[in-house]
Amino acid sequence: MSYLVGKIVLDVVAGAPNNGLGEDNLARVKQMRIGRDVHPYVSAQAFRRWVRDSLPASEPVSPVVRAGKANKQQAYTQGRPDLYLDDDLFGYMVAVKGDKARTCQRDTVLSTGTFVSVAPRPPARDWGTMSRGFGAGENPVIHEHEFYSAELAGDVLLDLPRVGVFEVDGAGLKVALPKPAAEQALAGGAEAVTFRGCAALRLAMPERRRRAALLLRTLAAVRGGAKQALHYGDRAPALVLLAPVKGGVNPFTRVMGVRADRVRFDGGVLRAEIEAWADELDGPVLLGWAPGFLGDQRDQVRAELADLVSAGTLVIGHPRVLLGDLAGQIERGERDIWFEDPKA
Repeated sequence: MSYLVGKIVLDVVAGAPNNGLGEDNLARVKQMRIGRDVHPYVSAQAFRRWVRDSLPASEPVSPVVRAGKANKQQAYTQGRPDLYLDDDLFGYMVAVKGDKARTCQRDTVLSTGTFVSVAPRPPARDWGTMSRGFGAGENPVIHEHEFYSAELAGDVLLDLPRVGVFEVDGAGLKVALPKPAAEQALAGGAEAVTFRGCAALRLAMPERRRRAALLLRTLAAVRGGAKQALHYGDRAPALVLLAPVKGGVNPFTRVMGVRADRVRFDGGVLRAEIEAWADELDGPVLLGWAPGFLGDQRDQVRAELADLVSAGTLVIGHPRVLLGDLAGQIERGERDIWFEDPKA
């Protein structure tokens, strides 16, 4: 059993990828204060939406149902993780009352943190005008918005043993598939198992491998974000640190730091954490680092950690290449042990 845990860093250049509440004709980006410093951020919900929208067009996604009126509305997906990859990996909650009453819930398999700027980066303001079609002498309509340049970092965890495994009993809202859906899943080839103390259904291993591999490839090519017309920019990860860890603890949350207002990757922290958690690591640590990101730090870290690279403990390369290679290993069945849960 292994969890894939680590860090993803986005390189936002003059962008406004996630907006907050506007006020007085000013479109604000999401931001938070840490002490006196302002740090823009991208919410976990926004990033997860980008990932979902970046899935291949050929991959069916769970249809969304919207019900109710005014302030008593709700929206939910089909809640069928056996049929839809996004219900499986991103989770859901369905609570329907009345004649078609059903309640089910699935905790997310892919956990993502908020992507907060590593260094303080107060947003700048830009303003524009709308005067197209106005008559001579008419005043234009003025509007303002914020944007910023920053390195945004967030934690990530993928619970591999839960990919394609759905609880059918348990306390409270733990049931992922109510009885009618469970019967359909069984008829479709799912296997009845016991998983982490609960009765569950498990998809065939080839489909579980496919879903995990597809997610990794999608993470390498994420696209999306707000204000692409004015602030188009790459949203694929500039840096990905990913490691298979047996217990699900993420020891790599502090590898990004700040020195003299410059964001830095701390190779010493990475080395210390690899040594401290060596007994929990279930394979090499992958450090995907896009060339040019953070200047010459990539070459410096490679030289600093050359012994770990030579020993096979650490692999450094392009994010897309490393995630693609890992996806290929999973598809070929070379990492099946990661999907097995000893508590099952």
